[in-house]
Amino acid sequence: MRDRILELERSSRLLEPNSDAREKVRRRVVDYSEDFLDHVESLPAYNVTEDKGIGLLDAPIGEEGIGIDDAIRLISENVDTPGLNPASGGHLAYIPGGGIYYSALGDYLADVFNRYAGIFYASPGAVRMENMLIRWIGGLLGYPEDAAGNLTTSGSLANLIAVVTARDALAIRSADIPRSVIYLSGQVHHSVDKAIRVAGLSECIVRKLPLDDRFRIIPEALAAQVTADVAEGLKPFLIVATAGTTDVGAIDPLGEIGEIARRFGAWYHIDAAYGGFFVLTEEGKRKLKGIETSDSLVIDPHKGLFLPYGLGVVIVKRAAALRECYRFNANYMQDAMSETDELSPAELSPELTKHFRGLRLWLPLKLLGVAPFRACLEEKLMLAKYFHREVQTIGFESRLEPELSVVTYRRVPQAGDVNEFNKKLLEAVVADGRVFISSTLLNGEFTLRLACLAFRTHLSTIDTLLAVLKEKSELLESDPSFRDRN
Repeated sequence: MRDRILELERSSRLLEPNSDAREKVRRRVVDYSEDFLDHVESLPAYNVTEDKGIGLLDAPIGEEGIGIDDAIRLISENVDTPGLNPASGGHLAYIPGGGIYYSALGDYLADVFNRYAGIFYASPGAVRMENMLIRWIGGLLGYPEDAAGNLTTSGSLANLIAVVTARDALAIRSADIPRSVIYLSGQVHHSVDKAIRVAGLSECIVRKLPLDDRFRIIPEALAAQVTADVAEGLKPFLIVATAGTTDVGAIDPLGEIGEIARRFGAWYHIDAAYGGFFVLTEEGKRKLKGIETSDSLVIDPHKGLFLPYGLGVVIVKRAAALRECYRFNANYMQDAMSETDELSPAELSPELTKHFRGLRLWLPLKLLGVAPFRACLEEKLMLAKYFHREVQTIGFESRLEPELSVVTYRRVPQAGDVNEFNKKLLEAVVADGRVFISSTLLNGEFTLRLACLAFRTHLSTIDTLLAVLKEKSELLESDPSFRDRN
């Protein structure tokens, strides 16, 4: 038995490379990443390829390993070339994620040291760091010092945590579900609808509220609907507002909705995944007034603080409600559950084992301070206003003045179907590759979107988009095959 154990040890020690082996692989990885960063501004925002990364399937996982050069080649050809380049400043679609470099170094340290950040007993420093970051974010948004939260993988998981917390805090049991009412905007992010379903609340009455001409909840309509529901013996359960909708960047009337929720005893949740960090700017602070009246909120540092994908935050005003919802007891954990003033992340979310996500946020904030983040957010607000103004000078309509950094616009051609024209225009812009844009449907109209939040997006990027839009729309309008077909 000892001989077999030693034989297995010799093989398993390949998992612990020596310093020379580490240096060889690390240098190749760093060289590859540095070459990417040195040229990122000139790389396409979107690459249309025939193979779409299928070459990975020609190199299946096997018993023996391959060299780092071969591995980098597979990554470069099949992962980092086809499709969207999310690190590009030309990523102007959806709501861009970030990817600032110091955050990647934070992840590197977190992975090398592999601190277990789920329980205070195991890593008190890591837990203190994450709780400190949550308190800092909560303070920006007007939440009390004793609010609690969790660093999650995304705003989607954060929304789920908040919805489940609301369910338990208001004691919504299975028998209560058919008479419990949830109030949403038609512009709410689909992750909220998904959270309602996953939380077992799909049989609640869901009211999609009427919106004003800027796609915001109308408080008077909400109050009238809640009043009518109470008169019918229904239970107002959950009201969800949005601080920065994905489609148009709208901010619901946060304070007025909060007053209605308080009056009727409903849980008030705000999805601020996209728009929340604009509170760092003076304009954003004014527009987000009332966010502090919510019972819970979500906000994504991988959006508004430009971090790599994989970091959302949920904050709940009453820490006891969050802790009660996710409490647990296991005999094997009895040593770890010592009393402390610091709440453990495992007590506040579905996760027990979790990545030490806090370091990817803490390191760039400490190295750079808040000022560059604030400047970058203010720049995006101004770029959206600039694009809204300039796109109308080249023959596009843009009816909604941007509230944050999303701008909707469309071209109305002299002839042909308007929706089909804008769809073809979108395809032409994406195929061009210099910038990447997306679309949505507003009142049945195919509408183009600018979502300006990538930290590498600057004035030159917006000017490039304007030039591409002008070029492609004029080519399309002069194409006789399109006119004849329509």
